Amino acid sequence: METLTSQLLIRKDGGKAYITLNRLPANSYFLEYLLLLENAILSIEKDKKITVVVINSASEKFFCAGADIKIFSKNTSDQNIEMVKAARKVTHAITCSDKIYIAAIQGHILGGGLELAMACDIRLAAEGSYLVGLPEVKLGLMPGNGGTPRLIDLIGASKAMELLVTGDSISPLKAFQLGLFNQLYTTFEFTEKVNGFVDNLAKGPKQAMKAIKKYVMQHKGMTANEALQFETTSVNKLYGTHDAIEGFKAFVEKRAPEFE
Repeated sequence: METLTSQLLIRKDGGKAYITLNRLPANSYFLEYLLLLENAILSIEKDKKITVVVINSASEKFFCAGADIKIFSKNTSDQNIEMVKAARKVTHAITCSDKIYIAAIQGHILGGGLELAMACDIRLAAEGSYLVGLPEVKLGLMPGNGGTPRLIDLIGASKAMELLVTGDSISPLKAFQLGLFNQLYTTFEFTEKVNGFVDNLAKGPKQAMKAIKKYVMQHKGMTANEALQFETTSVNKLYGTHDAIEGFKAFVEKRAPEFE
């Protein structure tokens, strides 16, 4: 019998870590699975060698369909609230992480699965006929794991409203055109392109990327002056770092930098 831990695969490769969802067929989650995912993220967070974390799927058909509806429908309201709390802890761990999180998507991504991907810093997707959406309204609900504000931030309030109140799904191409996906690759080149993207980031300056992510996550709600001051404070801390010195030196010497 398949164990729960075999449904979540962790692999590390230099400065990269891969979290592969392997609860087939749809990678739908429930409370214990979310706790396992949170623990995996927190464990990777402790590894200072890791710069980039990729969340992907062992299936080419599904990235993640969100909560397991069969379990969700049988749960009490309190049990479902606990499940959503666990899902929020997962996305919170991602957004609070110093590392850059990438969702690599090549199959259906719905509900909580899309919320998981939107919590990541970057979404790389493959072309295809799979579905992308937040269908919670069709169950008499709304997204509860950051899907509403994150969708608004990514594609704007008007289009987000349409997708949220209809619960309709869109194509990967439409998701890319709206800005929900950062990149859209052909199926043939998907793996190669994702690996190249991740490899380049993993070689990058960790402290600078950490500062950039912190700024992007925390600048909302600031006044223009506060945002500018936050940026000034952030960059001032980087000037004397090894990576900044190496970056300038490599530029002058016309070579690739060797960041820490």
